[in-house]
Amino acid sequence: MCLLGSTVLVISAAYSQSQVQAGRKLFEANCALCHGVDAKGGERGPDLTDRGDQGGRSKDAIQRTIRNGRPAAGMPPFKFPENEESALVAYVYSLTAPAAASGISGDAAAGKTFFWGKGQCGSCHMIYGRGGVKGPDLTNLGQERMLSEIELALAHPDVTPGYQVASVRLRDGRALRGFVRNESDDDLELQDFNGAFYFLRAAQIAEIKRETKPLMPAVQLSDDELHNLLAYLIAPSPPKDAPTAAEVAPIAQPGDWPTYNGQPGGNRYSPLDQINAENARKLGARWTFSIPVAGQLEVTPVVAGGLMFVTTGNNVYALDAYSGREVWHYRRNIADRRGGGGINRGVAVLGDKIFVATPDAHLLALNRVTGGLIWDAEVADPQKKYFITSAPLVAGNLVITGVAGGDDGVSSGFVDAYRASDGSHAWRFWTVPKPGTALAQTWIGGALSQGGASTWMTGTYDPVNDLLYWSAGNPCPDFNGDARRGDNLYSDSVLALKPETGELKWYFQFTPHDEHDWDAQETPMLVDAEYHGRRRHLLLQANRNGFFYVFDRITGKLLMATPFVDKLTWASGIGPDGRPKVLPGTAPTPEGNKACPSVEGATNWMSSSWNPITRLFYVETLEKCSIYVKSSLLREPGKPFVEGGGREIPGEPGKKYLRAIDIQTGRRVWEVPQVGPAASWGGVLSTAGGVVFFCDDSGAFAAVDAKTGAPLWHFHTSQNWHASPMTYRVEGKQFVAVAAGSSIIAFGL
Repeated sequence: MCLLGSTVLVISAAYSQSQVQAGRKLFEANCALCHGVDAKGGERGPDLTDRGDQGGRSKDAIQRTIRNGRPAAGMPPFKFPENEESALVAYVYSLTAPAAASGISGDAAAGKTFFWGKGQCGSCHMIYGRGGVKGPDLTNLGQERMLSEIELALAHPDVTPGYQVASVRLRDGRALRGFVRNESDDDLELQDFNGAFYFLRAAQIAEIKRETKPLMPAVQLSDDELHNLLAYLIAPSPPKDAPTAAEVAPIAQPGDWPTYNGQPGGNRYSPLDQINAENARKLGARWTFSIPVAGQLEVTPVVAGGLMFVTTGNNVYALDAYSGREVWHYRRNIADRRGGGGINRGVAVLGDKIFVATPDAHLLALNRVTGGLIWDAEVADPQKKYFITSAPLVAGNLVITGVAGGDDGVSSGFVDAYRASDGSHAWRFWTVPKPGTALAQTWIGGALSQGGASTWMTGTYDPVNDLLYWSAGNPCPDFNGDARRGDNLYSDSVLALKPETGELKWYFQFTPHDEHDWDAQETPMLVDAEYHGRRRHLLLQANRNGFFYVFDRITGKLLMATPFVDKLTWASGIGPDGRPKVLPGTAPTPEGNKACPSVEGATNWMSSSWNPITRLFYVETLEKCSIYVKSSLLREPGKPFVEGGGREIPGEPGKKYLRAIDIQTGRRVWEVPQVGPAASWGGVLSTAGGVVFFCDDSGAFAAVDAKTGAPLWHFHTSQNWHASPMTYRVEGKQFVAVAAGSSIIAFGL
């Protein structure tokens, strides 16, 4: 270990060790007075060893600071000969450079063999989802740590925060041993050496014995072994023999909320009844978790195995679902190019894998225990304006995602499937036909190359009948159909696909040749219920165009289509063939035409819910109209392709209603009018306790009786809602959680 303890081995392929040492001497002579001999800061200069949030400073930035100084901070410019300046830059860069930028010499393949073989490192540490959980995940070590830090940790292991070993004796007689991942005066989060979490309250604990020595012994290596191991650690390759999803036991428990909509069928209903119509008035906020984010969260939390997973942009947080305390945080650094404003609506879970899509159109798999990266698949090229905001969906051993970007000029939306085990691509279904195909005849004109029809919301899955359902968005340009005459398939449609192959079994188009931006991204909800005296497998959707639809989801047969809003002027009804009876004078014009519903839709992507006890469908609705205008703009690839819009009507503000619909008739059983700006995007949740939770347009989180709509409880958040609620049970207690503003709030009795 003769090289351990030195500042660095080799900092960069562009800098030699001699340059670094020469730079150190220059630093001591010219900079130590202000920054300290060890560069850790002094009375007049900051700490240069602090990597900060950006993971270190670039060489160019260091060079500019030396040449130009920082007069406002009292630092003058310095003029050095070129060789001395390069040496000083090399030394300062070495203080914070991530190990991955070191360019260290070594045989990474030999280091990999050592890691998984003789060194037995993999028995404790995980890389790309393979290995043990008796220590931190090392997948991203080269980006997170400096080379000197890795060397020091090998030679002189210390207790990493979150990995102090403790033996805990509980008052019920159980004895546990593992890592203290987090703690406070009131609780302790313990992870055992098999990856199981125990979220313990102070009242449960009889005794804690903390071990002061790290679990990891000092590593004794030859020079070659050290170089080889470091070369592998700073840039590891994914193992080819990673475990498959089928080999990992599922972790979901009764009372969990394991998918974006609660269950793969998307009904946003929970069988939990601890919180009910009789005691809902006793609800209170139990904890909050705030996330630094520009804008508002749109995530629905997912809970599995005692952990809650919440997301924003390129961040995933794992929380103790009981207390809201953070267990781990995964952050993915990417270039600034991204769509959707950093919006992310959540994760999917399969076994010990967490799946999340990103604003730059990647699909990631993370380890549930450590938060470490397992695989990273590029779904689409963000340079072509694709991005993803929705939560993925697990269907068997596949992970399914859609894409956004329809209004930004993408050629076509699509549904994509990836193998959960390794992220390899399984199939793709395009929602806009290729030129020359039969379906291209439904796009007459020049718009086919930028047809849109994106697939930006999470679909649903029927594991019994093995069918996947996904909705497609509006065609582009949104408000001018002159360059896309015809029905424009498969825009504004629901698609029934075979999950193994992506084969289309049936489809239904809600709004052929849509010129009002009424995409079909509302949840295609799967319900098994008696319908008109016959037990059927149904698909329900309250569509943005103002009609409520009921289908046989096996055959695709339309069983009912009826208005669920009063302000509906664009069509007089839906014919026996499923096509709308379009009324004249409602299409967009250069001068503008009034039509209802408004451009926001009679409802939108916010969640709806079905309660099998009350047999009612609950949906947030908007009674509003717009003035629809069309224009003609020069089309440019990769640019927004809208050509018009929907204007507000002076003196006709919209009004929100929570409505309960009888699916047998389409009749409204009750409704709750809301006072607010009609600008909220929050959804609905129903439970076996006879409660419907919803995001009130006034900014309150509220509960009403599921049978009657009578008010039960409310909690003002002063937020304009952009997310939908969920519920779960942990340690015997039921919670209801929702994203409000930039915080997750959990409520309980």
